[in-house]
Amino acid sequence: MSTAPTAQLERWQRFRTNRNAALATPHGWLTLTSFQWLETQPAGVEPAPGLWSTDGTTATLTAVADDGLTLVETGETVVGTLTATLADEESLMWVQFGGGDGKQVVVELAMRAGRYAIRTRDSASPVFTEFDGVPTFEYNPDLVIEAGYEPYPEPVAIPIGTANPLVDGVHYSVGEVVFRLPGKDHTFRLQAEEEKLGALTITFHDETNGAAPPEAATAEWRKLSTARPRVDALGNRTVILDFNRAINYPSAFTPYGTCPMPVKNNSLDYRIEAGEKEPALF
Repeated sequence: MSTAPTAQLERWQRFRTNRNAALATPHGWLTLTSFQWLETQPAGVEPAPGLWSTDGTTATLTAVADDGLTLVETGETVVGTLTATLADEESLMWVQFGGGDGKQVVVELAMRAGRYAIRTRDSASPVFTEFDGVPTFEYNPDLVIEAGYEPYPEPVAIPIGTANPLVDGVHYSVGEVVFRLPGKDHTFRLQAEEEKLGALTITFHDETNGAAPPEAATAEWRKLSTARPRVDALGNRTVILDFNRAINYPSAFTPYGTCPMPVKNNSLDYRIEAGEKEPALF
């Protein structure tokens, strides 16, 4: 049983409530049901209606009224040919179809690894309709760790893999968080990326990934966000690593994600028994 102060536990419970609510949106990550690359010749791409293609720079969709496609943004029926251009890693919730209101399935156009693809987001997916929250470990106050932060002079671009073996990624490391864990006599260093307003994200492996028994297992990797590093009077930078807030990437919930893997050095020889567990969804 957790021995955390009541206020600390309540903050974590609010975090969990907000996290589950964010996942349970009608066309969010729990609704992904397909991922298909577009080809140069117009062709059907199941399960989406219409004919889809790309010349490498622009994506093209041609549809007739009977396809039942409408634009997500305006609700206008798609008849004829549409085009869209995206930069790498951009996405566009482009058209929709199905269900009583014609909005059950949203087709997302995505540019990944320099190629166009479409993903369908179906609000009738069982992963979404049967979702009742992500399983987690019990709150563990011992895994709320103060860490030092050592920024690099300049960000370092490191090639990485992703959840899709055909999509390569890049980790823009801005520095390292340096810390100790309970029961270990050595220091850990994890590379971090910078997010909005100077916040950090750390993507990591640990020894609970895929471990036995299943109820104690986590997904293949997880991520943890921190606030912007604090700077003391001597110029030392610190962050709080609250591993109870370690969360899964979308690829833990769907085989159609392109989520970034950790950099090579971001592996802990430690069981981080805190945060989200592996969801038993597929």
